[in-house]
Amino acid sequence: MRTGAIFHVATAPSPRSPHLNPPAHPPPLPQIHRSASSSLPPSGLLFHPRAAPPQSQPYPRIQIHRHHLLLLLLLLHHHHQQQGGGGMGRDGGGGGAGGMSESVLRKVLLSYTYVAVWIFLSFSVIVYNKYILDPKMYNWPFPISLTMVHMAFCSSLAVALVRVLRVVDLPTSPAMTPQLYTSSVIPIGALYAMSLWFSNSAYIYLSVSFIQMLKALMPVAVYSIGVLFKKETFRSSSMLNMLSISFGVAIAAYGEARFDLRGVALQLAAVAFEATRLVLIQILLTSKGISLNPITSLYYVAPCCLCFLVVPWAFVELPRLRAVGTFQPDFFIFGTNSLCAFALNLAVFLLVGKTSALTMNVAGVVKDWLLIAFSWSVIRDTVTPINLFGYGIAFLGVAYYNNVKLQALKAKEAQKKAAQADEEAGSLLQERDGHSDRKSDNQA
Repeated sequence: MRTGAIFHVATAPSPRSPHLNPPAHPPPLPQIHRSASSSLPPSGLLFHPRAAPPQSQPYPRIQIHRHHLLLLLLLLHHHHQQQGGGGMGRDGGGGGAGGMSESVLRKVLLSYTYVAVWIFLSFSVIVYNKYILDPKMYNWPFPISLTMVHMAFCSSLAVALVRVLRVVDLPTSPAMTPQLYTSSVIPIGALYAMSLWFSNSAYIYLSVSFIQMLKALMPVAVYSIGVLFKKETFRSSSMLNMLSISFGVAIAAYGEARFDLRGVALQLAAVAFEATRLVLIQILLTSKGISLNPITSLYYVAPCCLCFLVVPWAFVELPRLRAVGTFQPDFFIFGTNSLCAFALNLAVFLLVGKTSALTMNVAGVVKDWLLIAFSWSVIRDTVTPINLFGYGIAFLGVAYYNNVKLQALKAKEAQKKAAQADEEAGSLLQERDGHSDRKSDNQA
């Protein structure tokens, strides 16, 4: 057999091998030789289970204990199960590893798809809202009314999907009781209403590009409020990073050609409310084990948000709408805008649920640069070199912040995998010891 085998058992020569001279009397015991190949046929195999190598054997005897063999078999069986039962042959083998590679590739492609869909929808909603609210474009400067239209549309669709079509089920562990709704969902809905109101109002006074530069302050607000609520640990390095982001945004604001103090105040208030909402989601929902999918999130939050918008709308915008007189809204404009808002809410929850909040932050940076380029090239907003220089500093600070978060997540994931490996190794050893004990009892 010329297969490159390391060990083979000597066999009796065949008469059809004229180049070999067999002895008159074959030895009673087999001899084990080391060679790279052999031309001996498999017929006439001489082997005895009690045969021992001759004294002239130059290599030491390899002894394998039974419990070593048992542990090896257990490890091979465990590895085979982890690989999904795939073959190990050269031709049909590697099924487990190939399946794992396909699974990883599929997850990566899905993640990029979620990111692309979220960027597209977020981009569309921002530009669409700017078109409706800007006095130089569609000229309908009623941000509270626009936000209420969005929330009414989202609430109606969510109720229809949950109560009528039964597309998803409501959470049951724990169930959403009136007490839990009051203590958890209502504060989040109120903060969400304020965030949407102020952020939409800023489009009346500021350009799209400058609003995106101001949104770079979101990590600063989230970190500061997290430290305030003791969800983040205060570190001097993190604070220096937050100061660098703030310094870059300040430079960008200094170079803004269309600076409006009212718009800046509205956008900063929107950032503060949104950051508080994100921190409270971790405290009020995640810590209690409440898991909401995109549709159930809108089912609970959108009606609450709509109710909180009614009060400022009645005092701020309702008198102005009455003064306008005969106003006939364009159902195509507001319908498609509301549909984009509903899809964006689903995409936000889907992106965070299927990937992570860090992925959303990184995708948000890409979206901001695209919006700045779109605002400068299509809308013809003025973007000065000082704007870009300041936002570049803020961008580097945000990138460093995301990198620190990514390293922390990797370290946490590595610790989790190490703990799982230790548990699996301990269970294998316990199984091996129990098997050895049972075998010893049977032999006894």
